[in-house]
Amino acid sequence: MKAAYYDKHGSYENIKIGERPEPEIKEDEVLVKVKAFSLNHLDIWVMEGKYPAEIPMPHIFGSDASGVVEKVGKAVKNVKEGDKVIIYPGLSCGICEKCLSGKDNECGIFSVLGVLTDGVSAEYVKVPAVNLFKIPEDLSFEEASTIGITYTTMWHSLVTRSRIKPGDIVLIHGGGSGVGTAGIQIAKMMGATVITTVGDNWKVEKAKEIGADFVINYKEEDFVEKVKKITDRKMCDIVIDHIGEATFNRSIACCKRGGSVVTFGATTGGEPKINLRFIFGKNIDIRGVYMGTKGEVAHYLNFFPDKLKPVIDTVFELDDVKKAYEKLLSRQFFGKIVVRID
Repeated sequence: MKAAYYDKHGSYENIKIGERPEPEIKEDEVLVKVKAFSLNHLDIWVMEGKYPAEIPMPHIFGSDASGVVEKVGKAVKNVKEGDKVIIYPGLSCGICEKCLSGKDNECGIFSVLGVLTDGVSAEYVKVPAVNLFKIPEDLSFEEASTIGITYTTMWHSLVTRSRIKPGDIVLIHGGGSGVGTAGIQIAKMMGATVITTVGDNWKVEKAKEIGADFVINYKEEDFVEKVKKITDRKMCDIVIDHIGEATFNRSIACCKRGGSVVTFGATTGGEPKINLRFIFGKNIDIRGVYMGTKGEVAHYLNFFPDKLKPVIDTVFELDDVKKAYEKLLSRQFFGKIVVRID
């Protein structure tokens, strides 16, 4: 099968396009013909060797995809050949206490497709049948390919962990990112007031178009001071920070007494210097999130495409996958970057 892969850690320039063996499925697995996959910063961390585990080489990468069921194992009952599906990329054992409690993202062996296993940057990928969900009507393969990590992570962060409610004030960093656009939509659907940050003025109106109430260009304004002004110094009930060192302390400053700060990314580094007095002095909860659960996916898919709608910036062909990652690293995009596989 045709695939994009690399055989050593480094930049996206190491990506090759070539032939790789087609996966062989077990009785509880499904072979999916990939129609489109979307990019995540996780792909870059794994590619550059920053993920804290040994990555098998050569490595087919990528976690989020959509496609068509090509072949099913003999024990599979939830999908059939020809079904159009979304791949939920969280892999777990399915039999431990956490999995049986519906907390599969807390499984002791939880990992993400495309990290310790071959991923979706190929014509075919094999996945456990329980990781497949039928694409909601009126969503394209390209749109469906963007849902897995972004919406699951944001749903888990806002709804499950932070228990967002109508009237909450929510600050979401990186409003132009894939998770940012997902978070804005979810928070607005839940009745919250949404403040978001962006790094370019051309992204301001785009963020407002998908529901943001207030948009701050953090390169031109101090976002803490701006949040004080917007909220009349009441600050935020929930702060979503996937940036890391560059913003985390100021995210804590934006959180009101009894509020919560959620972290699930560290694109600017993962070792901020924190003054604990600002945490216990304000009764703040710090919540770490690593994706979410299959149950959450089954629930939030009911809101597509009427209340939740993927935002796509650019679609590339597989042969141009290097250009796709170049754009991801440029930060000059709004929404998700997708690669189509014909």
